[in-house]
Amino acid sequence: MNLHELSPAPGSNPKAYRKGRGHGSGNGKTAGRGQKGQWARSGGGVRVGFEGGQMPLTRRIPKRGFHNIFAKPLEAINVSALEKFEDGATVNVCDLLEKGILSKCEYGYKVLGNGTLTKKLTVRASAFSASAKEKIVAAGGKYEVV
Repeated sequence: MNLHELSPAPGSNPKAYRKGRGHGSGNGKTAGRGQKGQWARSGGGVRVGFEGGQMPLTRRIPKRGFHNIFAKPLEAINVSALEKFEDGATVNVCDLLEKGILSKCEYGYKVLGNGTLTKKLTVRASAFSASAKEKIVAAGGKYEVV
């Protein structure tokens, strides 16, 4: 296949037409907006979720719980993921991103205790679970909260 042989899938690219360019175009004068009214105006229409004065669905549904908009969620990795590192290595955020264990890390990461660890590592993380701390120390390594 070559570049000049590429074409869009059938039906995915309808022919574009220019609105408001005279009667001969088939879509002149009002350009498909009809006669007058809110929808015919420039910038017309209603905001998202508006239901004509009726109480909107988002306000009719009961709300439960609390969602902290200032929360800084941590990424989670398991102790088993640390097996990818060499014995005696120091593990930090940059190393995890480089190895592909984490794809993003905005606010830090927490090490959880799922799996086993056989290598002596120094792990630097924002938080550790109790079982993760035990497994890192049992393997002869250290954990540091940063």
